[in-house]
Amino acid sequence: MDAADGKLAALRRHHAQHPHPDAVRDSAFTSGDPFFDPRDLVQVRYEMLRRVREEGRSVTGTAAAFGVSRPAFYAAAASFEQAGLLGLVPERPGPRRAHKLSGPVVDALAASRSVEPGLTSADLARIAEERFGLVVHRRSVERALARRKRGLRQQG
Repeated sequence: MDAADGKLAALRRHHAQHPHPDAVRDSAFTSGDPFFDPRDLVQVRYEMLRRVREEGRSVTGTAAAFGVSRPAFYAAAASFEQAGLLGLVPERPGPRRAHKLSGPVVDALAASRSVEPGLTSADLARIAEERFGLVVHRRSVERALARRKRGLRQQG
């Protein structure tokens, strides 16, 4: 694997690969200079903000040259103001917490299992659907119960 492939793999792993590198038409990124990589979303966002802030270019023209909307430019600017360079790194996709299996639901499932130790995670998933109207996978139930168990161990 060469350096370019390694960088692309790292960008993918950190969700920082630009989804539309061909939309970036800024001259630095189209000049062929390998330093400016339109696949690197963080670099593209930073350079876009720098053009406006340091070079005094217009938001509308700069956003167009970098292939984003004006609202996307302002969102990147706000993120940068709030968190610096880390604010330009995309957030991990997907849910941030166990949104279906809340504390009370997990407590009820754990209580069901303590009354009937033979209940499988698939059985508990069915109980979650019957009692709470939640359709969850058995693995989600297993993970939620494991998190609860770890939490109880740390408290005690």
